[in-house]
Amino acid sequence: MKRIIAQMRKELTQIFRDRLTVALALVLPLILLVMYGNAISFSVTNVAIFIEDLDQSPRSREYIAAIAASRTFRIVSLPGGLGKDEALAAEVVRAVITIPPHFESDLMRGRNAEVQWLIDATDANTANNLRGSATAITQSFCRQNGLNPTAIRPAVSAEMRLWFNPGRETYKYIGPGTIAVVLALFPPLLAALAMAREHEHKTILQVYVSNISAREFLLGKTLAFFVLALAEFVLVVSSGMLLFGLRFVGDPSPFLIGALIYLFCCVAFGVMAGTAIDNQAATIQAVSMVCFLLSFLLSGFIFPLSNVPSIIRWVAYVVPAQYFIEITRDAFVRGGGWSAVLPGIFALTGLGIFFLFTAWRKMRRMQVNV
Repeated sequence: MKRIIAQMRKELTQIFRDRLTVALALVLPLILLVMYGNAISFSVTNVAIFIEDLDQSPRSREYIAAIAASRTFRIVSLPGGLGKDEALAAEVVRAVITIPPHFESDLMRGRNAEVQWLIDATDANTANNLRGSATAITQSFCRQNGLNPTAIRPAVSAEMRLWFNPGRETYKYIGPGTIAVVLALFPPLLAALAMAREHEHKTILQVYVSNISAREFLLGKTLAFFVLALAEFVLVVSSGMLLFGLRFVGDPSPFLIGALIYLFCCVAFGVMAGTAIDNQAATIQAVSMVCFLLSFLLSGFIFPLSNVPSIIRWVAYVVPAQYFIEITRDAFVRGGGWSAVLPGIFALTGLGIFFLFTAWRKMRRMQVNV
């Protein structure tokens, strides 16, 4: 145990002597956290639209006022000489609304008044959100004006209530995932670089000729970067709670225990990668590919895993961020407790042990060969 502690202290001393490493460990995660928090949003707001009112009646102006009151749309005028189609093609506006002549008179006589909405569907997801907002605004306008009073009441009426996130705040979905993805990148990257640097600078030879075992060497390295990962965790989570307005829902102990195991798993992967790859540049590419790209795409961070084709969905089972995202979202949004996150904690534990065991097997063979 003394050798492990000595190896850990030696590694921490080297880390804090290198200002670049300290900056990489503590500053870059905050930058990435802020960038994700402000760049990723599923809320569609302030979309520029143009309204062509061919009726110029009180009812048509009320309809325009209902649209203008929505946070989704922002009514603009077209530049001189630019037609509706050209404005859509040039992305000056994302939608064009045409209110036909006799709009008010048709409504007063009980006829259908068809308002044309031309929506730019280049981004299909945004187009669907705009279409949903347009439908909701139109239905609200009809109810406020007492239209369709003879509509048949359906036999089944669904009363919907949004659970866990009634305000549909994007931050409550993006925030926990951002914390998990940021912690999936930097702790393993630093650990992998330290291990690869030992090989690249040939300082690993000092380990081979010493009386320290592969197990003691790897545990010392892992503990040192686990301490650094804990500092990153405290910094990222506290900043994330302030930035995204997150608060614990229910018992925080599953989150805290799961976070410790997740950090161990990430550091163990970095140690494994650095042991297997003896070049720092190649190590950076490998860790970035696995820890960042897979954590971004195959963890449920942006979209549900059920939307991922089944032929590659199985890869998500070996992505630690997938399990920790579920743990963080449960802690800050759902509050399901231990029963909801226990399978993920077991999976992270198994992955962490596997990564460290693989590094030990590789390191042990290298020592035997020498």
